[in-house]
Amino acid sequence: MSFQLHDSLEEALKKQKLPAVIAYNRIDGPGSSLDLREFQQALWRLPHMPKDIRADLTMEWTRKLPRTVGITIDTGTRVEAHPFDSELIGVQSIEYGTKVIGKPGEIIPNKNNWLLKILDLFDLTGVMFVLRNLHAGTQSAGLGGSATATTGVCILANELAGRPLSVTQLISMASLIEQDLGVSITGTQEQSNTVFGGVTDYIWFPWGIPGRPETGFGESIRTELIVPKDFKILEQRMAIFHSGNPRPSTQVNSIWREKLQTPEGYKLHMKKPEIAHQFREGLRLRKWNQVLESIQKYREIRTELCPDYMDKGSQEILGRAETKGCTAFPLGAGGGGGVFVFSPDPESLHLVRKDLQGIYREIPFNIKAKGHELINLPLEV
Repeated sequence: MSFQLHDSLEEALKKQKLPAVIAYNRIDGPGSSLDLREFQQALWRLPHMPKDIRADLTMEWTRKLPRTVGITIDTGTRVEAHPFDSELIGVQSIEYGTKVIGKPGEIIPNKNNWLLKILDLFDLTGVMFVLRNLHAGTQSAGLGGSATATTGVCILANELAGRPLSVTQLISMASLIEQDLGVSITGTQEQSNTVFGGVTDYIWFPWGIPGRPETGFGESIRTELIVPKDFKILEQRMAIFHSGNPRPSTQVNSIWREKLQTPEGYKLHMKKPEIAHQFREGLRLRKWNQVLESIQKYREIRTELCPDYMDKGSQEILGRAETKGCTAFPLGAGGGGGVFVFSPDPESLHLVRKDLQGIYREIPFNIKAKGHELINLPLEV
């Protein structure tokens, strides 16, 4: 049964109540790339899980499991459903100046149609999804922009179809469609961030959590590390600058995947989960020097595995940050040009800002407690 949306969306347009989802980006850090499918599987071992998995706040039993910490920020994408030809579906991106249109049931699964295919999978018709970045000109910047947009489209399509899929299924759908249709090499951290949000530790279970009924790619155990009332404590220690040198993140991710197939590379990758746990604990306990040390260690391993991870701009930002007692970490795979600068001392970060002013563009942000917001939903029919 198809979900014909043309008439109800026309009524919503008259009332200026078009349904939409605002999907937010994330800052990653130590643990990024461990959410990729190959890394989840290669570095995972059956854990000896305690009966009460949260009895130990340190989650020590997860120290060697793949994990990522996501920090939700208020950049991202607004996805809005507009009435369209009753026999067609479409997706338009304002930021990229693209529009794809097709007939339901006839959408070819390729790179150009990746978002359109999602509408088709949910059996929607008579609708155009319009995507607009919240901050013009940022596009992705290593913040997980394409995954955020994909997940936002999945969430909105799921809402319009009456929520047939669980949140884990939405995360899996967004990840697998983006990667398998050749858009980018992606995992589950950006998708999970858009679903859940906050400052959150994700422990990845590629085949589901042992002993739990819900299984599948995208499943995780999640822990809130910093509550919303304390977000300012973290915000005043972080900044994002753009190196001015964007490139496809797939170039870097593919090298890391290749190194996973070599004995030397595998050993280096195996060091990552413990450093990610160190990062997690530093945030949870407000041990800011420990956070800085984990960022340094993780960046060094990533650079040893792939020297191209650090471009010229990233190197200069890092060098200037280090002179002020701070550190820097190219976001995502280092491809989007966004560089995360961290300082244990807010005053030192202020000095870095003054030093970089006029040289590199700063991307302002605030931390968000939720990964997405629903607008004018459920749709009145």
